[in-house]
Amino acid sequence: MKDENVSKRAWKASRQGGDLSILWEKCKEVLMSVLPIVAIVLVLHLTVAPLDPTALYAFLIGSLLVVAGLTIFLFGIDQGLEPIGNFAGRVITRSNSYPILITASLILGFFISFAEPDLHILAKQVNQVTGGAFNNWIMVTAVSVGIGVMMTVGMLRILHNVKVRHVFAAAYGTIFVLSLFSNFDFMAIAFDASGATTGAITVPFMLSLAYGISAMKKDSKVGEADSFGVIGISSTGAILGVLIVGLLFGQNPLQGALPQSMAESMPLHEVYLSRLGVLAQESALSLLPILVTYLVLQISPLRHKKNKIVASLRGVGLTFAGLVIFLLGVNGGFMHVGAELGTQLAKADSMIPALLVAFLLGVTTVLAEPAVHVLTHQVEEVTGGSVKRVLVCMFLSVAVGLAIFLSALRILVPGISLWMYLLPGFALAVVLSFFVSDLFAGMAMDAGGVASGPMTATFSLAFVQGIAAQVATADVITDGFGMIAIVAMVPIVAIELLGVLYQAKMRKNTSAQSAQREGGAHE
Repeated sequence: MKDENVSKRAWKASRQGGDLSILWEKCKEVLMSVLPIVAIVLVLHLTVAPLDPTALYAFLIGSLLVVAGLTIFLFGIDQGLEPIGNFAGRVITRSNSYPILITASLILGFFISFAEPDLHILAKQVNQVTGGAFNNWIMVTAVSVGIGVMMTVGMLRILHNVKVRHVFAAAYGTIFVLSLFSNFDFMAIAFDASGATTGAITVPFMLSLAYGISAMKKDSKVGEADSFGVIGISSTGAILGVLIVGLLFGQNPLQGALPQSMAESMPLHEVYLSRLGVLAQESALSLLPILVTYLVLQISPLRHKKNKIVASLRGVGLTFAGLVIFLLGVNGGFMHVGAELGTQLAKADSMIPALLVAFLLGVTTVLAEPAVHVLTHQVEEVTGGSVKRVLVCMFLSVAVGLAIFLSALRILVPGISLWMYLLPGFALAVVLSFFVSDLFAGMAMDAGGVASGPMTATFSLAFVQGIAAQVATADVITDGFGMIAIVAMVPIVAIELLGVLYQAKMRKNTSAQSAQREGGAHE
């Protein structure tokens, strides 16, 4: 008995040590995302854009909360929500029933989108900037319905072996038709929503479900290409959802302005304490449907054992705590400084400082996104090392830097509209999808969502909105939104161009090998 107790303590200690190691790894990933932004802010504060001391202190405290909250949140995702996603996928596929598959995909797609923090951040910004004209809960609900529908389409595509490029072309063809009848305000918000929905909660859930659904295919071995594309297809549902709501709102343009920061009107401790209760309530409301769904699924034959349920519930609890802390830091001062820097740089005689900072924000933040590293490793692995992850990182880094640069440029230069980027950009993406393999077409679609992470949805978007608020010829809504859309579009084209280069390289190698064989035969 004594030896058994000792072994239990040793197992528990080893598990705790493993958890601490994972937690530290998550912390390092988050620090890599946040520290470049902090460095840029401090350099600008000491040089060309000095900040009010209160705003700077609120930003530094907010940055610490963002690091702590996002670390705990990502750790909780690994411990709780990702296992729940895998479990839900197994339960659905075990039924081998189309009605159950469709119903479950619709419900889970809605719930996981409803719980996505990036979406809530964007919806809050839309609600504040429009003065409540476009309520954040209406937006979150519309986007979540769209995600649920298109995620179901993505799952059915896997079962019926439909080419991802065909679904991609059909989805964006529908979006183009709806855009003809929508005003520019809702177009910008709709395309931003597509990038904001594919975050830390939705991506692992969708991938887990996609792998499970692939197992239902009985006619052939599932290819690697089926693992990609679901995220990209699902994100089109966000655009469709907002555009349809926009049609119901009518053609009247939305009016609004950047809200005043609370840090300017109350003590710092009150800035954070005043938001704590509201954010906790909203976070609980977001995660509750997933928790209830998980507990209901325990009636299935595949139900988890008690210790697994406890571990999953602990992970959900950590996700909740991390989400509250993260949102507290974002709302307390983090985003306000982004907007303030954009405003100050837009006042300069030259537009070069604002454009340079916009490019640097894109280059630095995308390289630190954990999901980007996962994608680059996948590309290198599935191409057998022919396409190096360093090359993919370079493509994505320059692409996202260029995207935020173009977002700032369209605000600073009158006459450049969002559709001038999105229409030819997505048209090129659709055309290129027919010249690359299914594998690269799927990876490219997913890359757009992967590149637009928490830092893009918070600081970079606030920075661009600050520029829009200062430029006389710009509109905070029409021009202030749309940046995430461009960030989500450019990586699609970048990965597809990589696919074209990869296929050209493969054809060249094949031709060289054929020439060698023919030469050897003649000898």
